[in-house]
Amino acid sequence: MSLSKSSPSLLEGSVSGHLQRLALPMVWGILAVMSFNIVDTYFVSQLGSAPLAAMSFTFPVVMVINSFSIGLGAGTSSAVARAYGAGDVGNVRRLVTDASVLALLISLLITVAGLLSIRPLFSLLGASEELMPLIEDYMVPWYIGTIFVIVPTIALSALRAIGNSALTGRIMVGVALFNVILDPILIFGLLGFPRLELQGAAIATVIVRAISFFFAFYYLIRRENLVAAPQWHFGTLVESWRKVLAVGLPAVLTNVIIPMAGGVVVALVAVHGDEAVAGLGVALRIEPVALIIFYALSAVVGPFMGQNAGAGNTDRLRETVSVLARFCLILGTGLAVLLYLIGEPVVRLFSDSPEVIAVAVAYLSLVPFSYAGYGFVMSANAAFNGLGRPLPATMISFLRVLGIYLPLAWVGNYFWGMTGLFAATAASNLLLGALSWWWLRHDTSKRSAEVDTTEPLSAS
Repeated sequence: MSLSKSSPSLLEGSVSGHLQRLALPMVWGILAVMSFNIVDTYFVSQLGSAPLAAMSFTFPVVMVINSFSIGLGAGTSSAVARAYGAGDVGNVRRLVTDASVLALLISLLITVAGLLSIRPLFSLLGASEELMPLIEDYMVPWYIGTIFVIVPTIALSALRAIGNSALTGRIMVGVALFNVILDPILIFGLLGFPRLELQGAAIATVIVRAISFFFAFYYLIRRENLVAAPQWHFGTLVESWRKVLAVGLPAVLTNVIIPMAGGVVVALVAVHGDEAVAGLGVALRIEPVALIIFYALSAVVGPFMGQNAGAGNTDRLRETVSVLARFCLILGTGLAVLLYLIGEPVVRLFSDSPEVIAVAVAYLSLVPFSYAGYGFVMSANAAFNGLGRPLPATMISFLRVLGIYLPLAWVGNYFWGMTGLFAATAASNLLLGALSWWWLRHDTSKRSAEVDTTEPLSAS
């Protein structure tokens, strides 16, 4: 099989070498995506407290829509990687095309529903009537541009599924850099452009996402030959959508429950005062940057596992579990020691309040010692999705958040205050990390045993 013109085969060669090659470009890409909210927040904050408050109200809605985007991307990546590994060229093209059609339809539904529900939805979220015009300024162009948020995710996921994470990373970085340039021009009306303020931030996002849309599909169609002509046979579409949604829907649920649980934790912390909430907020701004390599690894583990599962390379699947476990232990321990040593000076960059600093440092002195477990949870979830086994990934996420973390957090917070809450976070990460390792190791060993028992039968 020879479909991709630019991606070396993931079916042979060093497992750790491939994962490193795939993950490094994604580090920069994910950092670039993280910069979107930071850049928008910085420039909008220059407009005053009202626009900043209005944009803050939009974050939960934007996160839910992004959860749909991430989930559909995970489903597409899983289905495409397994078909690609199996050498089924026609199915790869069919899946990419039909998944893009599905993403387009979902985008249109979200656009229509979103535009019709802005006022009732944000009133329900507690937005005042004074903020509503500002929220509409932001959300109307954002909803109209939903197609450029969701559909490019499908395209970039397909590129990652065939092993071309380098191109995905470059597109993400390029889009983020252009957003840094375009934001102040449209928000403040520079270089002869009209001053659009909060609306300008949304329009800048739509424009740069549209650029990612065209670049991603240019490479899919012209360079990788991954797109077929649309086929409007309903049965064929439904079959492709079923393969994508089998992993995509559970992935959507997994991504939605995490910010919901975060809201509950903030409510638990709020009883200790505003300084405690601010301290937790500082720690949670630092944490994603510390975990960036784990995020990048989880973005590429799924396609790697999917391709090798499609090709029947069960030995490489088992080897990948061992490589992931060693890497997570080494990196997690290193991050824990580093943050323990430099946590306080880093926190002081965000605040000079002794109370805020104390809470943030307490978090960064304890929770990072569980990052090895949390990192493996992320990798295991991505691996299960790549294997087309979304149930374990969903169960692990629900157990981590609802079954273990929130109950432990409530008990720890009730009896031991903030220290108990942070200890609950660390304990849940370690427990679920161990469970994820056992489950993924058991699943890949079972696949290998099944291959070993069927090969003699087929030979006879």
